[in-house]
Amino acid sequence: MMNIVERELELKLVLSPERSIPVPARLTYRTDDPYAVHIAFHIGSESPVHWTFARELLVEGVFRPCGHGDVRIWPTKVDKRSVICVALTSPDGNALLEVPSAAVSAWVERTLRIVPPGTEGERLGIDEGLAELLAPLPADDLWLSDPWSADEPSSQGGEA
Repeated sequence: MMNIVERELELKLVLSPERSIPVPARLTYRTDDPYAVHIAFHIGSESPVHWTFARELLVEGVFRPCGHGDVRIWPTKVDKRSVICVALTSPDGNALLEVPSAAVSAWVERTLRIVPPGTEGERLGIDEGLAELLAPLPADDLWLSDPWSADEPSSQGGEA
């Protein structure tokens, strides 16, 4: 059974140290994709902008700076508010977002309750899938039988 944990929230897109704009977003976690978190940013276009990255990165980023490359996350204080900064880099540009720390921490905690760390692999069904792929089928009996038994001469009719 697949579970989904979602949270609508408002992020701040930091344009400069003095200026930021609100950006509505949705955090999504699905147990059928247990290693990932998904964020959809609603930026006023026809379709939202989607980002997917490791849940572990967000879990760690709540407490300390982490990540490299396309996604970097760190906790900080802005105007005495606890926020989590998310820096995203793509070929289309860069974005620095501030996310309310309490909202993200509560959401992350919900994901950890339904899929505890270290149990993600159990949700993927890899063992069951491999067992199904490797299980013999009735047609396999033809391939597994002795191929030479049909070449033996018949005992009826004698030798020529």
